[in-house]
Amino acid sequence: MADERVQTEQDINELLKVRRTKLAELQENGKDPFQIMKYQVTNHTGDIINNFEEFEGKTVSIAGRIMSKRVMGKASFCNISDISGNVQAYVKRDEIGEELYAEFKKYDIGDIVGIEGEVFKTHTEEVSVKAHKVVLLTKSLQILPEKFHGLKDTDVRYRQRYIDLIVNPEVRDTFIKRSLIIREIRNYLDNKDFIEVETPVLVPNAGGAAAKPFHTHHNALDQDIHLRISLELYLKRLIVGGLERVYEIGRVFRNEGLSVRHNPEFTLLELYQAYTDYYGMMDLVEDMFRQVATKVLGTTVISYDGVEIDLSKPFERLTMIEAVKKYANIDFDLIQDEAAAKALANEHHIKFESRHKKGDIINLFFEEFVEEHLVQPTFIMDHPVEISPLASRKPSNPDYTERFELFITKREMANAFSELNDPLDQRGRFEAQEALRAAGDEEANQLDEDFLTALEYGMPPTGGIGIGIDRFVMLLTDSSAIRDVLLFPTMKSLEK
Repeated sequence: MADERVQTEQDINELLKVRRTKLAELQENGKDPFQIMKYQVTNHTGDIINNFEEFEGKTVSIAGRIMSKRVMGKASFCNISDISGNVQAYVKRDEIGEELYAEFKKYDIGDIVGIEGEVFKTHTEEVSVKAHKVVLLTKSLQILPEKFHGLKDTDVRYRQRYIDLIVNPEVRDTFIKRSLIIREIRNYLDNKDFIEVETPVLVPNAGGAAAKPFHTHHNALDQDIHLRISLELYLKRLIVGGLERVYEIGRVFRNEGLSVRHNPEFTLLELYQAYTDYYGMMDLVEDMFRQVATKVLGTTVISYDGVEIDLSKPFERLTMIEAVKKYANIDFDLIQDEAAAKALANEHHIKFESRHKKGDIINLFFEEFVEEHLVQPTFIMDHPVEISPLASRKPSNPDYTERFELFITKREMANAFSELNDPLDQRGRFEAQEALRAAGDEEANQLDEDFLTALEYGMPPTGGIGIGIDRFVMLLTDSSAIRDVLLFPTMKSLEK
């Protein structure tokens, strides 16, 4: 096996040398492809394939990468791939001339070419371009993997995304859809009179979420700062300032592990709307999910991991207490205090920490017994106050908050509150979070004095929501791992 690997490496090295030799010959003959600075493209391959009747018999100019090539004496075929798809090109010696045809025969898989020619169909009914002119625009000095039939090694795919995009059209389609999804989210919010804003990435206080931040140091200020873990506290300052509807789509950073659902940096949408509550946020997110799916996919009924997800039906709404009762047959309304909750956790083999209160225990039961059942869109409402330091308490039951999380395919897709605007209550909750930090909880929120000052000036009743863009893209592209929807996911360095 080792001998075969050495032989393979030797063969590849020889092929790489051949490519460089071809480049040197072109340069010596005054035909350096890297000196061609532009090429006029009139159409993309997908346009030609999908609208053949419109293009038949017309001259087009296309450009793309050679993905396959068959040389047959005086005529050859090659497959040209661009951002929209691929099309076959028919290259004939008598059409482009003997000299250019001899050069064309030396082109390699992976070379980027420009082809001008007439659109037609072969006798096998394949849409093709009959070349009148062929020009080498870029010489590829590397060899595409797996004999040009695709790249399967996920580690290589993630590390060298450019190869993945070249050889796997479905990957390219995923990232085109990602761009469209973000565009349609912006369109939806802009049409609802939201203002897009930008808030700091480098912050003195990384708050707004239960997460461990990354730390760095600003040399000129001689000050330790953090990468933001959330967009929340700055966006709320803008609500205080009178911008009644604001949103931001931006990168946030959390010093956590990697999994199929987690990457240390990810894209978050947060929006805040004055004079509404978490019910208003439910209506907004439900409507937005439907509209974005319709605009991007043309349907609200999608397939994820072989399961049909129907976004057209009203999303189910359950309180966390109701959900635990429904799926675990446990009624926490009957559990009076923390001691009883912990006794129940021991009975059901739920691990907890001594600092945990009744609300924490409820959440642990939810995670253990409920989440796996939440495949169809479901709002889980009214979270315990212990796990919701930034949400308003329910007036009818102050032990719980006006907060919901949206679950689809067993995953949290959105997190929303009727935002806490009482600065005294907010200070008390920050202080409780500081106590947790002092006890060793690195993910607890930090007290933010400037934010508290902002609240003291007065923030109107406000609904707010955070949506993980990456998970939403995973849903709409049927992607099983977050790395499949991040162009450049975080990877462990190969350097020793």
